[in-house]
Amino acid sequence: MATPQPRSETSPQPGPSDSFIERFSGLVRGSPKRRVDLELRLLDIGFSGFFLLIAVPLLLLIATALLLTSGLPLFYRGRRVGKDGRIFQMLKFRTLRPGAEERLGPYLGEELVDRTRTETTRLGRRLRATQLDELPQLWNVLRGDMSFVGPRPIRPRFFEQLAEELPAYWQRLVVRPGLTGFAQVRRGYETSMAEKLAHDLEWIADRSVPLYLRTLAATAGRVIAQSVRGLAVRSS
Repeated sequence: MATPQPRSETSPQPGPSDSFIERFSGLVRGSPKRRVDLELRLLDIGFSGFFLLIAVPLLLLIATALLLTSGLPLFYRGRRVGKDGRIFQMLKFRTLRPGAEERLGPYLGEELVDRTRTETTRLGRRLRATQLDELPQLWNVLRGDMSFVGPRPIRPRFFEQLAEELPAYWQRLVVRPGLTGFAQVRRGYETSMAEKLAHDLEWIADRSVPLYLRTLAATAGRVIAQSVRGLAVRSS
């Protein structure tokens, strides 16, 4: 599986210009359609609906803990670039202090990871350690904003920048962004954007139901291992 905040953190972020969206959306519309995308969408709907249903008690427990420890809002809503260049609101449980989104806005990659650690609340650290802060993204998958497997969603301002620096970056718009992906399973946060793109393009080219299921299985193992290590460190 790949951070949620208070009211000041939900202020609008600058998005791509109209010409930017039109340029890349046109390229995506010219890409061939594949039957496997319908099959993957059906899997997304089935899995997200099932997991949301069984996770209701846990979602309510986390929401109550957040409300009691740091108040509203319960969710972080971040603008991200989705399939065909559509901008959507990605959901997560809030894990950062008030105003963190504004302070972290200019950063990306390893520097963002380092600075985020200093902004994370006590409960937020536990949610991050167990990956439970990302549970609300199941709703994004059910809605069709995201898939379980695909390139990680990125902020509009950085997408436009990276699309200028990496000519093939627009190809990420061919598929829905994912809760997990090749770059997350194979590499870490410190991996360069160019290397992450290479893994994303491999998924886009080779995507299939078996590969989707194998990636989910690998992610589940990785998340469980990270959660156990994270909880062990925090309790020591």
